[in-house]
Amino acid sequence: MATKAVPAPKTRPSKSEFKDKEKPAQIRSSNIVAAKAVADAIKTSLGPRGMDKMIQDGKGEVTITNDGATILKQMKVLHPAAKMLVELSQAQDAEAGDGTTSVVILAGAMLETSQKLLTKGFHPAAISDSLLHFSAKAVEVLESMAIPVDLTDNASLLKSANTALNSKVVHEHSGMLAPMAVDAVLKIVDPNKDQNVDLKDIHIIKKLGETVEDSQLVDGIVFTQKSQGIGGPSKIEKAKIGLIQFCISPPKTDMDNTVLIRDYAAMDRVLREERQYILNITKKIKAAGCNVLLIQKSILRDAVSDLALHLLAKQKIMVVKDIEREDIEFVCKTLGCRPIASLDHFTPEALGTAELSEEFQAGDSKFVKITGVQNPGRTVSILLRGSNKQVLEEADRSLHDALCVIRCLVKKRFLIPGGGAPEAELSVKLTQYAHTMKGMDAYCFRAFAESLEVIPGILSENAGLSPISTVTELRNRHARGETHAGINVRKGSISNIIDENVLQPLLVSTSAITLAAECVRSILKIDDIVNVIR
Repeated sequence: MATKAVPAPKTRPSKSEFKDKEKPAQIRSSNIVAAKAVADAIKTSLGPRGMDKMIQDGKGEVTITNDGATILKQMKVLHPAAKMLVELSQAQDAEAGDGTTSVVILAGAMLETSQKLLTKGFHPAAISDSLLHFSAKAVEVLESMAIPVDLTDNASLLKSANTALNSKVVHEHSGMLAPMAVDAVLKIVDPNKDQNVDLKDIHIIKKLGETVEDSQLVDGIVFTQKSQGIGGPSKIEKAKIGLIQFCISPPKTDMDNTVLIRDYAAMDRVLREERQYILNITKKIKAAGCNVLLIQKSILRDAVSDLALHLLAKQKIMVVKDIEREDIEFVCKTLGCRPIASLDHFTPEALGTAELSEEFQAGDSKFVKITGVQNPGRTVSILLRGSNKQVLEEADRSLHDALCVIRCLVKKRFLIPGGGAPEAELSVKLTQYAHTMKGMDAYCFRAFAESLEVIPGILSENAGLSPISTVTELRNRHARGETHAGINVRKGSISNIIDENVLQPLLVSTSAITLAAECVRSILKIDDIVNVIR
């Protein structure tokens, strides 16, 4: 119980003394208010009926999204406690890839509860310890309601990918993007051995033009550059692919040196030497049996000269230049070739083999696609299309979330119902558990259990339903033992959410509860902000 303020004694303390006593409470209150403001800013984006945000940066670039991590990353947050919530959403994005909005809303609700407990006279350390115990118990309850999933069960994987995509701007394309995400992950993992997925092995190539429906999964590799050289081949069967990191152009002098040419004979000799130098390189490339040449991007000089392109085209070698340095590892892994740093190492053993390398037209752009790789690595490429930049960027973010959801199922192979069902179940079960406890812990437990109902409350509010009546009915259904009862936003009622195929990975919810509790505990422990002036 909060005690009434005692009247000030006649010997008043000095102003600074009085301030020092009040300061920790003021700092804590300021931190909680700032963090709650961040949570309130994105709560309208939660769920399949959530609203989108249009974000304009300093350069005038516009982003349209309802992904919590993206919204917070773009926001200019100044308060240090509010920045902790931005980092929280990024931590959830790295851990689970989905639930970035939910985790911030949960943290905001826990902070609001903590503030009420603080005003009642609870010590921050006691609240913090209760919250640690609460999050551990919440994870136990979530694990008890989880449904095991097998990675060979394609239908369950599709349901969870669809659930992740249903709240996105591009949700109307979820029927095409969800199977693409599932197939991409299953191609690069061994279900019996792998416990994680490296999403760097899934290369997403974004290209403006056409619609999201024209996106495709390529079992091989796609280069956004067209083949170089006039008169060169645009289709090669039984391709032998070489990846070079040296330049096929005349060598340049060092920065400090200059070459003086005084007459035409010397000029002619230089040009002849250049031609001979390039001809020798192209002959060696042809002699090794290479007929598709990939050239790494060079910043010091042209990676390949016009003369070299002409000679390579005459020798019927397809050339793709300007391969980015960071893509080299992916290219080598996909094609089974080795990067070649000098001409002396250009041997048949360093080449990759594929059934077909061809140039194809998509919209007004040309690409090079290599398929049927003989010794393929565990990689896959996705060519993503979009009618405008905003749609293309959002499709990329949505596909990334769907891939992360499947990755969660590889890490922890359990599903739980969505639609506010896990939060409602946690609230009911943890309130019941609080009755078995004693002292301040029981009070804190009950308060935090009630705060979890913020998720079904906001879901129903965003869907245009009455939050009070919806959450009350949901609580009653869970109290009667209906573990899978959730908010069906399409029908505007409470129903068995598993029958509606609304499923999400267990890791998304457990990670959200754990990370939100950690963040709130950190904020509660702060009693002063020290600004260091450099």
